[in-house]
Amino acid sequence: MLHRFCLPLCLGFLTSCTARTEPSSEALLAAMQSGDLAAIRAAVAAGRAALGEKAGVPEVADEYRRVPADATPLTRAEAQRGFTPHFAALEKLCWWKVGADPATFTAPLRAPASVLAGNVAAVRAGLDGAERSLALARDAAAFLMWAQEQAGAGLYPFPAARGKSDARAMQVATRFLAQAEKAGRLGDVVRNGWAFDDLGDGGLQFDNGECGVAMLDLYEVTKDARYLDSARRAADWAAARPLCPNWNYNSFSVRLLAKAHAVTGEARYLDAALRKARLGVIPGQLTDGPRAGRWLDPHNARPAYHYIMLSALAQLAATLPREHTDRAEIVSALALGLKARNAEIAARGVMNKDKAIEALLLVNEVFHDDADFLRATQSRAALEVIVRLVSAEARRGKAPLSPGEMGRFLAFSAAQ
Repeated sequence: MLHRFCLPLCLGFLTSCTARTEPSSEALLAAMQSGDLAAIRAAVAAGRAALGEKAGVPEVADEYRRVPADATPLTRAEAQRGFTPHFAALEKLCWWKVGADPATFTAPLRAPASVLAGNVAAVRAGLDGAERSLALARDAAAFLMWAQEQAGAGLYPFPAARGKSDARAMQVATRFLAQAEKAGRLGDVVRNGWAFDDLGDGGLQFDNGECGVAMLDLYEVTKDARYLDSARRAADWAAARPLCPNWNYNSFSVRLLAKAHAVTGEARYLDAALRKARLGVIPGQLTDGPRAGRWLDPHNARPAYHYIMLSALAQLAATLPREHTDRAEIVSALALGLKARNAEIAARGVMNKDKAIEALLLVNEVFHDDADFLRATQSRAALEVIVRLVSAEARRGKAPLSPGEMGRFLAFSAAQ
């Protein structure tokens, strides 16, 4: 089914405000720092006016992939095999070793987090090779905890590697580190070869969120307190971080904090997740016009980021009690975003696989007992389209998804 695994490592890190957000980002940042929702909305309105007809238009044009007419979902038997035919390739991918020099790394921590998450999904679903999957997950977790300890700031950090990879995330990190060094602040952002502070950019929320959620998944399966303690430190760091004008960066912390609340029951995590969602994610969403449901700036209008933010809102919706006063706002924004892009997938094809399937699997799980919601948002229909495409590619020996999404997809398919 798969000969290798694709890890999408270039979704962004420490990108410049002008490249990622709407005009008037300075006003937006000031409003976020003050926690003034009215001022945030005013800055967004100004940004929308400046963008004009380009509001909600991605910086890179969407490309839609049609699903082969004869494509069918994986059978239960095919999915039940899990990662067993591909463990050798997956283990070969695992470049992370405790004690290695992070300055030599060519990828960020979202890579081992993906392997961790995918194998935990396989273990949770009881797929073949679960023992080997659990060993891979524990190995990745040990590396992440080591990196976290080395950075010494609570978060899962970013390798302070320069010029080692052409992956966009690593190239942008190289530029950031060079700028920090030029400003005489390298010692303020790097410790033991790890970048632990982004000087307010917000980009470190990406890997921290991905790693923290994966670590909480592993804790749920193993009940090993080490994993919970590690994830708590990451969630505490996320809760304390200021908002930034990049909506999707904030959403990584929203998802981690919502998951932390679901696992621990601690209200402070839910409070922080709600605050960040209401001030740092939802206000950037268009609520009217031909692109209602998308985020207005060209960067976050891209489908990968769109579904990243929907995953965060879905995780938060799952965590909130149905009677919670803020749940309606969260579910409304989630539904609006789902309708916007799911309708395109159902009618035109798939413009993003990894983050879309991750979000849609979560949405279909959270709202499994709400057929009206799934139908109105076309969440089941869009998921079925992507599942057929991924299944067709897998049968041709391609690598259709990163390990994290692949594990979740296999677990879902084995349960059908």
